[in-house]
Amino acid sequence: MTTQTAQLAQYNRNAILSATPTQLVTMLYDRLVLDLKRAEAAQDEERWADAHEQLLHAQDIVAELSSSLKIEVWDGASGLFAIYVYVHQALVDANIHRNIARTREAIGLIEPLCASWHQAAQLIPAHGAVAAGGSLGVA
Repeated sequence: MTTQTAQLAQYNRNAILSATPTQLVTMLYDRLVLDLKRAEAAQDEERWADAHEQLLHAQDIVAELSSSLKIEVWDGASGLFAIYVYVHQALVDANIHRNIARTREAIGLIEPLCASWHQAAQLIPAHGAVAAGGSLGVA
């Protein structure tokens, strides 16, 4: 690992450790969108190993988002959970069947959610973000 790579990794670790729950969710969504776009590009170019890696990481992120969702705290949580379940299955199908249409379907569902989380995060004052993260239904 080069010095620059190690420094970037440390910076990323620090950003994650110091993030509020709401910031963590937006970071997860940002990475999920990045993984999906990378998977789509790899599928389009028939780089199946790369697509597989990106889709697996995307599945892990969706699983994390699902497990951190507090269904009992927010009325809309069960609907969001259902979207996560659907997207996870789409990613599994995209990976197993090398189906770029399923990857694109997942992108179409996740991008608006990502944008919504970013908008919600901007509405929460920095000093109240930890408490508000819980009220948004995230752990």
